[in-house]
Amino acid sequence: MATPDRAGPHPWFGQQRLTPAAPAETIRRMLRHELRGTGWPYQEFLPAAPIAVPRTSYAELFRAAAGLLDLVRRTALETAPTTAARLAAYRMPESEHQLFLADPYVEERYPDSVVRPDVVIGPDGPQFLEFNVSGALGGVVETHSRLEVWRQLHADEQGRTPFGSPSPFAVRAEMFRSLAAERGVAPRVAIVGSARVIGPERRYFELEADHFNSHGLTARFFEPEELPEAWDCPPHLRYPIGLRNFTIPDWLEVGLDLTPVQDALDNGVLLVGTQTSTFMHSKLTLGLLSEGRPWMSAAERGFVDRYLPWTRVLTDRKTHRDGRDVDLLPFVVDNRDRLVLKAGLGESGKQVVLGREVDQATWESAVAEAVKDGTSIVQDFVAPQTCRVALLADGADEPHEVDVAPVLGPLLFGGRPAGVFCRFFGDGTAGIVSVRGSSSSSDNCMVVV
Repeated sequence: MATPDRAGPHPWFGQQRLTPAAPAETIRRMLRHELRGTGWPYQEFLPAAPIAVPRTSYAELFRAAAGLLDLVRRTALETAPTTAARLAAYRMPESEHQLFLADPYVEERYPDSVVRPDVVIGPDGPQFLEFNVSGALGGVVETHSRLEVWRQLHADEQGRTPFGSPSPFAVRAEMFRSLAAERGVAPRVAIVGSARVIGPERRYFELEADHFNSHGLTARFFEPEELPEAWDCPPHLRYPIGLRNFTIPDWLEVGLDLTPVQDALDNGVLLVGTQTSTFMHSKLTLGLLSEGRPWMSAAERGFVDRYLPWTRVLTDRKTHRDGRDVDLLPFVVDNRDRLVLKAGLGESGKQVVLGREVDQATWESAVAEAVKDGTSIVQDFVAPQTCRVALLADGADEPHEVDVAPVLGPLLFGGRPAGVFCRFFGDGTAGIVSVRGSSSSSDNCMVVV
């Protein structure tokens, strides 16, 4: 989401790197085979080995992610005492006023079951740009598939690898075992989504269901019209818990009916993360957290200042900046090069304006529109630091090395570390990184050495 710093690889990434463990064509074939039938787009540049970082860096990433996630959840819930009041406070679109559970305690208990923040390594270390809080977040299947390839290629005769990483599917299975035990229900998991959103094949969802079924859980993928079979059946055949692997906007965009989901919720199927996740997912929550909440301790404020870039909900008011009070709108207009403008519920880099990439007139127009809507934030621009990686270009017989500025996505399932998804431009250029955005967008996973 920013121009990379060209000073060379940042120390946070460490010095130890993993070299390619097979010929280029073997690696290319295995990577593409693992993600076949999942709707994953063509990529001009594929990774030749996992991105490796020191144990201290890996631990810091998840420690900061867990600490900020707790504060994000508390901030979202304390904006108002009820769901209806939160919907009003966040000015949520009408499409988000649905799929809440009848029991508000259960609803508020499980919104953060599946989380992936977006993190860049700034000059001073990790900076958390946003929190994706949704059972449908990307990176899970992709990280699982990349890890499958790297483990096959790098394992010795005893099956040991020179790196470590949690398995996303294994951690999510453990999350569901714990959830079933906590709820006192059978460990039968419904994975709810639709292949009509990502492509014609069901493999994207069935990969995870197959993994669960082979590791002691009973699981099944449900398209929306199949959902009555999860609850309208004999008790021993019901699926009392599940993964909400879809977003409301995605389903509405392709004309899918949400009624079967509401019927399943009303008949005792608990799908995580619950709809309250929409408040945590909103970037407005980061603005509120960055500005500080009355209940925060001095230690919590210091923690937020360390890992969260200066972020503010964009309205016509005063705020504090660099130890002084400022009028927010004039400050934003006058400091285009230092700021990024983001819509509260923007996805995949949409509704994002980098001040330094537009002229002053365009910036002022975007700011004026955002103020009228009242659901946007401004955030300090962070110059992402680089690491050196080995990539395979299309048709190349050998990997080549390039410095890239990755966006890191530490996966947290039920609060447990579940691997790190990484996105970057394989041609070394800069911009808003969305793997589905261009052929030069690439992905990999990060491991610890």
